[in-house]
Amino acid sequence: MTLDRYADAIADLDPADGEVETAELVVTDDVLVKAFVLGPGAELDPHEHADATNVFHVVEGEPTVIREDDEEQLSAPAVVLNERGDAHGARNETDERAVFTANLCPLP
Repeated sequence: MTLDRYADAIADLDPADGEVETAELVVTDDVLVKAFVLGPGAELDPHEHADATNVFHVVEGEPTVIREDDEEQLSAPAVVLNERGDAHGARNETDERAVFTANLCPLP
């Protein structure tokens, strides 16, 4: 048995071109950690969390991260802070999948 929740959670995720698949890694009363796997050409539409901070951890690939009016293609490993109320999202402009986790806390 391992303490790691990441490997098993994403083992079966294999999104097709343009698709996003997700897995919840940690869910408690005050934090959510979710994995996002973006197939080539996929996008997680920008959205915001008015009452929570969101942190992306890029763990595989090179997603383009969107925050407000800024966009940047990042390579794993990378960490992006999305303050409360910041519109944020990501897209995969590569031919390989891109994987990042998102930590949301506190939960609204």
